[in-house]
Amino acid sequence: MSNALPAGRYPSGSGPSGIRQAPKRATKIALVALVLLVGLGVAYFAYSKFSVKPIEGSQLSFDIVDESTMSIRFSVTRQDPEQPAVCIVRVRSRDGSETGRREVYVPPEPASGTVEMTTDVTTSSEPAVGDVYGCSLDVPEYLRAR
Repeated sequence: MSNALPAGRYPSGSGPSGIRQAPKRATKIALVALVLLVGLGVAYFAYSKFSVKPIEGSQLSFDIVDESTMSIRFSVTRQDPEQPAVCIVRVRSRDGSETGRREVYVPPEPASGTVEMTTDVTTSSEPAVGDVYGCSLDVPEYLRAR
């Protein structure tokens, strides 16, 4: 029995003797650079998503006042309590649709990094749940004039 392979059935290697040659140095460098770029991208994404935020708001409680009003109590924690902030609180109905929203100015508090606030939100239909949509240190000018 012979070890010869039928001609044309199997591809010959890229080298002159039919043996596949190792990738060239430029290809190896390009692959290493690509892996490093992907790693840096993943690290940046993780840092921006999970790092300590300069401001954070959280809902503490909510009470239905009447058919078109909800009272929301929330806390705001800032790294720099001397900076003013704004938080957006919202009310949703039973089906999950947003029925009310309010921007709340959070004044500077030199004494504490965390402050608790309560606000009433008027709704367009019967309220079911209230929450803090988000907070920011970028306060619009129309809220600063208060």
